[in-house]
Amino acid sequence: MRRVVALFTVVTALALAACTPASEPAATPASSTPAPVASVSASPTPSPEPSASEEVEPSYVATVRGTSVTVLTEPDGAEQQVIRAEDVLTVPDATPLVFLVKQIQGSWLEVYLPVRPNGSTGWIPADRVTVSATTMSIEINLKYFELTVWDGNEAVLTTEIGLGTDELPTPGGTYYIRELLQPPDPSGPYGPYAYGLSGYSPVLDEFAGGDAVIGIHGTDDPDSFGRAISHGCIRVPNKIITKMVEKIGIPLGAPVYIDAE
Repeated sequence: MRRVVALFTVVTALALAACTPASEPAATPASSTPAPVASVSASPTPSPEPSASEEVEPSYVATVRGTSVTVLTEPDGAEQQVIRAEDVLTVPDATPLVFLVKQIQGSWLEVYLPVRPNGSTGWIPADRVTVSATTMSIEINLKYFELTVWDGNEAVLTTEIGLGTDELPTPGGTYYIRELLQPPDPSGPYGPYAYGLSGYSPVLDEFAGGDAVIGIHGTDDPDSFGRAISHGCIRVPNKIITKMVEKIGIPLGAPVYIDAE
């Protein structure tokens, strides 16, 4: 299956932290949004690796109209919680609140939530969001220290990565890109770009004064790759994270699959 991940933290705003000391100024959001679609009729789920002749179903992304949404336990069910942009985004005024859609039932969407525990889902009404489609996804293979970016059934980028240690592991599971950040110093510990994901460290409750959020970020440290070296984040070369953002253009909400097997 296709899978992926890394580690950030929330200080005053979301600060990338779980790999290195949180000493940089706050990052700014970088734009990366999927194109809207009029309607959807199928739910995105990870599937076995496709052959070149197979079509891959797109994944669907729900972008909230506003800055918060009430999540229910089931369609027309009880309130589960309220997700607010200010609670899960670094720059909520500049970044949309998005969810990866797990399944669709009539006018209701089951979505992955950017909250603990990892893998949490809930239901939101379709009329509170704009739904878009993407064929982009990221897969992380923990065993082989490898990240692959997919566009449908085409692997458009593969790179060696750094992962979390045994004590501070990179967690497996299904996540999505909740935000794209641009650190103020492209030669700093997080490189020129960093993706904030929807999951959290399985062992760290907090880091540098905030929640230990998972993510993917750049680095210019050549000793970072092919090793279990981080606090749970995914480290990729600066030139690779730049290509992912500027050339490939992976949108917010795109699924990130971390294969822990």
